[in-house]
Amino acid sequence: MRFEAQGLSGETQSWPRRSQGFWFDSLQGRFTLAMLAGLVIVQLLVNLLWYRQVELRTRRQAELAAHHVASGVLGALRALRELPAPYRPLVIEQLRTMGGTRFLVFLNKGEVPTRALPDLPLARSVEAIVRQEIGAQLAPGTPIRVALASPQGLKVAPSGALLADLPDSWVDPSLLASERPAPFLVIQVETEPGQWLYLTSAMPDPYFLEQLDFFTWQRLAPQLLTLCLALILTVIAARALTRPLRGLSRAAALVGHRTTPQPLRLSGTSEVRRAIQAFNDMQERIRRYLSDRERLFASISHDLRTPITRLRLRSELLDDPAVQDEFHEDLDELDMMVKTALQIVKDTDIHENRAPVRIDLVLQKMVRDARMTGQQIELKELPLTVFGKPLALKRALGNLLDNAMFYGAGAQQHRTELEMASGEPGSAEEGQVLLTVRDHGPGVPESALAKLGQPYTRLDHGSKLRGEGLGLGLSIVRDIVADHGGSLRFRNHPQGGFEVRLALPGHAAAAPPELATPPDSADSAAATSSASSAS
Repeated sequence: MRFEAQGLSGETQSWPRRSQGFWFDSLQGRFTLAMLAGLVIVQLLVNLLWYRQVELRTRRQAELAAHHVASGVLGALRALRELPAPYRPLVIEQLRTMGGTRFLVFLNKGEVPTRALPDLPLARSVEAIVRQEIGAQLAPGTPIRVALASPQGLKVAPSGALLADLPDSWVDPSLLASERPAPFLVIQVETEPGQWLYLTSAMPDPYFLEQLDFFTWQRLAPQLLTLCLALILTVIAARALTRPLRGLSRAAALVGHRTTPQPLRLSGTSEVRRAIQAFNDMQERIRRYLSDRERLFASISHDLRTPITRLRLRSELLDDPAVQDEFHEDLDELDMMVKTALQIVKDTDIHENRAPVRIDLVLQKMVRDARMTGQQIELKELPLTVFGKPLALKRALGNLLDNAMFYGAGAQQHRTELEMASGEPGSAEEGQVLLTVRDHGPGVPESALAKLGQPYTRLDHGSKLRGEGLGLGLSIVRDIVADHGGSLRFRNHPQGGFEVRLALPGHAAAAPPELATPPDSADSAAATSSASSAS
């Protein structure tokens, strides 16, 4: 389970990164965002349409109210003009006391400065309508002042008297409340030189301007509540929809991790159920395939033991002890490979005990066997030791040597060079065992260097020379070297050919005595012990 722990454990992500991953990377987050975005867009469109209708209705009502107020002002002007000048103040005072008019009327000896409500287009429109209708009924050039102003601090006389200081019988106190004051329409007309008629009153709908206040808490609160409820319901629905997918992803991650996942329960929507059913069928096919492969390799391994045993008995009849030892070594290695074949199929990995391995002794045997087949190989070895899996390391080195021998064929100088070295002190390679394998073949296209080491990667040159290959040699080497904590680099040699540079961590302790024995027996002993422990 060590592989699973490494694969499933990772760095703890910060909360902002996890939140960002949830909202923008997960299906649940994207579904929730899509639903919320749709609701927000719909609410904005509905509110804009509603606001447009309210604006048109409020504008029409305000224009009608402005016409009505202008008509009342013109009526008051006509009534006052019909009275003699000495009686006008008395009639106005009587009207204030009795409450017989909707306007608060004053006769002033000058214009009263009034500050209009700022930056309100509808207020300016109402003022313009009242000013235009009154001016149309008066003599041309008559001074007219119209302003929609706040009652707080509103002056009603040049002396500075305020509207708020007038008796309650004159003005409705509710219109002057500080928490919600209603705007007053102030109209001043110069009826005679030096005499100004001051009329002020609230509009028929005194709070018509508030209808255009769009962003109010009373209007936004229900919409925010709706969005919150929609968010909660959407998250619940998204979790219910994606829960089967999460189970499917966890089961898919366990495939190949030496476990046998149980068939998933069919749940969710029809599309999700079909995907789960397809995954269960695929998992069953893989299980049957692995079982058939295991039985096949078990049968092959069992059948190979009989000829190996016969060869071992016949080797005992040889008279030359040296030849007999070589036969025994090859048969031990072949027997070890047969024993581990079934283990490879079951666990997809060769279980070996790690031990000190003299790389130079392993290479000496490989080079000697290759020279017996007519290969030209130059070996510059050093007595260097690594701590690792003997069989896996031998397999990796053998693949590198085979690639150099076969894929370097066809060149004028058909030879392979092996050079061992130790990392220089103080360098990045200090304490490492270095091996350089170079052939004198055509090399590798620069565009293909990055692909080397990937499974089933074959170049055109290699396909022509060896049509039966699968392109797994360098992939196996890469995995074995990575398992030992080493590195593998490829490059085209400046003087021609292809070069592989292998670096493995060196063994700090001195080589044990058994590693000083001849390379054949040393390699066989390490491999045999690891095979027996794995079995």
